[in-house]
Amino acid sequence: MSAGSAKVVRDPVHHPLFARCYARVSTAAETRMGMARVRRRLLGGLSGRVIEVGAGNGLNFAHYPGTVSEVVAIEPERILRKSAVEAALRAQVPVDVAPGAAEALPVKSEAFDAAVLSLVLCSVRDVRRALAELRRVLRPGGELRFFEHGRGGGRVMTFTQRALDRTVWPPLAGGCHLARDPVGALREAGFELGPYRRTLLPENGPKLPQSYCVTGVAWRPPADAADAGR
Repeated sequence: MSAGSAKVVRDPVHHPLFARCYARVSTAAETRMGMARVRRRLLGGLSGRVIEVGAGNGLNFAHYPGTVSEVVAIEPERILRKSAVEAALRAQVPVDVAPGAAEALPVKSEAFDAAVLSLVLCSVRDVRRALAELRRVLRPGGELRFFEHGRGGGRVMTFTQRALDRTVWPPLAGGCHLARDPVGALREAGFELGPYRRTLLPENGPKLPQSYCVTGVAWRPPADAADAGR
């Protein structure tokens, strides 16, 4: 194949303007909105081999406990992935950052003891397929930690969230959707739900369409077959 006819391999997600804005806003939110505390709570007690899907700019990496033997961090957006690689070099546990999409994880089945979703399900293109992939790569009985935002508030707020999802929000926010139901999606995907906690971020600030968050744990059923979710 000649150089002129070579195909250009494109990233599955490409939102350069959003990525740059997100990197700045998310870093500021670590202290201003208490996100560092949320991340510590989300990741505390994890152990073994962990896959983090949608790692963003790698802000979770500093909060993994020493009981984690390895983190494989999947991030499809190139600019965010570059920041994640830099964050991985500063982490106290081994972190391998790789490109890939949540709907087609480039890893073997049943290869991980735990998985982490942190503000990811709002923006994946196919929630059902992404969760089926997570179920595939977790070992039976493997743990899923999640921190997501989604539908919340009263009738006016949910109407607003749905209206924004149909119009300006996804193009402006890197494909993010405001009215998805992460807990319901996990249940429908066959995960066993453990305790979860609904919170508002910011806790003491105005209630925004993106403020309605949930943090919790779920498990791949111990008796799952290797091809569950396919």
